[in-house]
Amino acid sequence: MTGIRAARADDLARNVEIWRTSVLATHHFLTPEHFAEIADLVRTAYLPAAELLVAVDGRDVPQAFLGASGGHIDSLFVHADRRGGGLGRRLVEHVRRGRDEVTVEVNEQNPSGRGFYERLGFAVVGRSETDDDGRPYPLLRLRWRRAGAATP
Repeated sequence: MTGIRAARADDLARNVEIWRTSVLATHHFLTPEHFAEIADLVRTAYLPAAELLVAVDGRDVPQAFLGASGGHIDSLFVHADRRGGGLGRRLVEHVRRGRDEVTVEVNEQNPSGRGFYERLGFAVVGRSETDDDGRPYPLLRLRWRRAGAATP
């Protein structure tokens, strides 16, 4: 990996592929119908409008992406072929830089996602019974706080 940059419009197809391979590798709990429904929303609504950071290889091809709203990670996906190589960690560290607190939500049925964030110092602080669209996929709310940061 050579760097992190802002996503460009011409990264869309690659980012859809990153999302697809990542979800197929980690979200085994999704029904085929929900996968198709979410994939359509990601491809047509979320990814074209989101401000993303991408981790790129030496040819400037995105291998992972992260979307954030301030100190909240909205999305983090790493291409299935690149999982475990530190790309997700580098993107999260990029967002944490200069912040005392970062939050994220992860599907409860995605133990690799939960474990990833816990290894980076995030702790579960809440839970919802459904995802943001009311689907039966509980979400865990996790928070990371910089050591020594004042409690709000």
